[in-house]
Amino acid sequence: MSNAKESAGGKLAANLGTWQLWGIAVGLVISGEYFGWSFGWATAGTLGFLITTIAVAIMYGTYIFSFTELTTSIPHAGGPFTYSFRALGPTGGYLAGMATLIEFVFAPPAIALAIGSYLNVQFPGLDPKIAAVGAYVVFMGLNIAGVSLAATFELFVTVLAIFELLVFMGVVAPGFSLGNFVKGGWAGSDHFSLAAIPGIFAAIPFAIWFFLAIEGVAMAAEEVRDPKRSIPIAYTAGIITLVILAMGVMVFAGAAGDWTKLANINDPLPQAMKMIVGQSSGWLHMLVWLGLFGLVASFHGIILGYSRQIFAQARAGYLPAWMGAVHPRFKTPHMAIIVGGVVGIAAIFSDNVLSFGGQTLTANIVTISCMGALLMYILSMVSLFKLRRTAPAMERPYKTPLYPIFPAIALIGAVVCLATVIWFNLLLAGVFVGVLVVGYIYFRLTHAQRAAASMGGMVGAEAAK
Repeated sequence: MSNAKESAGGKLAANLGTWQLWGIAVGLVISGEYFGWSFGWATAGTLGFLITTIAVAIMYGTYIFSFTELTTSIPHAGGPFTYSFRALGPTGGYLAGMATLIEFVFAPPAIALAIGSYLNVQFPGLDPKIAAVGAYVVFMGLNIAGVSLAATFELFVTVLAIFELLVFMGVVAPGFSLGNFVKGGWAGSDHFSLAAIPGIFAAIPFAIWFFLAIEGVAMAAEEVRDPKRSIPIAYTAGIITLVILAMGVMVFAGAAGDWTKLANINDPLPQAMKMIVGQSSGWLHMLVWLGLFGLVASFHGIILGYSRQIFAQARAGYLPAWMGAVHPRFKTPHMAIIVGGVVGIAAIFSDNVLSFGGQTLTANIVTISCMGALLMYILSMVSLFKLRRTAPAMERPYKTPLYPIFPAIALIGAVVCLATVIWFNLLLAGVFVGVLVVGYIYFRLTHAQRAAASMGGMVGAEAAK
């Protein structure tokens, strides 16, 4: 790394191995198997949402196989921000960076609220919001303490979370009835009709929640010992793991009983298990406690992701330089961790601002996070096509299979998904665009700040433009 990089933000330690990276890939996302997705049943029904999920899974599969080429070619903490800068220039870098920040900063408060809801099942007197703030404090501290410690913990809780999902499916299996799953499966109807189509499209954000943030591995690429080998393995194994778990959890939960009681709640799995084993069963209490591991894995992992994104943008002059400070002892971006946490805690208490449009606070936060993700996916795939044309000699340790078919499917899928999410959430889209506009004003006013910064040899002094 260059001296410019050292002075701008310091050096991150490269300590991560393949299994730790797989733990991050799956852990970032696995909370999506525990909550959030069931809101899709409220709009599409079980069968309609199954179609939505399959379509989104295809988009994510092709996207990850394409995105891996970018991550291994440019293993930089900025991830999509850096790729888009290289391909599309400073404005492209700004848009991708801000979209990624929106995705990764808005996802943790939704997960923290779910942690609070799970704890509230065991301790009815505990305010879920207070528990959510406590989760922020604990896991920001763990992330500050060191990336190797954080990643090892992530791997541990991810394995436990996967085990718990398998336990859930096993416990509810005796009550499995396909009739329960298909009853009213087309947005309340037993038979498909054209009236079910709007619900299928409206449920897209909640299908995305099954896979949202797997691309966060890119933000840890700078801290991987052997990125050219570890990243492709982690991404491929990660997406396969998540698709299998998503389908299994959704089908088993819907077949356990009256699935309409699981829509629009933050703890669908404990409630589904309650239908089979009852309120007082030890299995239920075990699920609540072990289920926290899934939420903690994603919460902890996304803190790692958003902090690296803030760090990289601050190092490049796109955010205030103090946000890119590296802890002198732990070599972690401690200020970036704290800043993202402050924003997330503010979102937790934003009921009066973000609870509108007939949706819960959690559903709206999920939707805004999905908008950021989809814009970033679009820009990443455009960057892949552009770099293939303008930088044919760039080293590519991993090349996208079936190019250009896979990135084209991912790009078209992301465009359709973003347009659909905006169409069904115009008020939230206004909030999303408003954040982008405010950020762009800051971007235009800070030319001198970027001129004084460096991308540490990855995108060079062109970042000053």
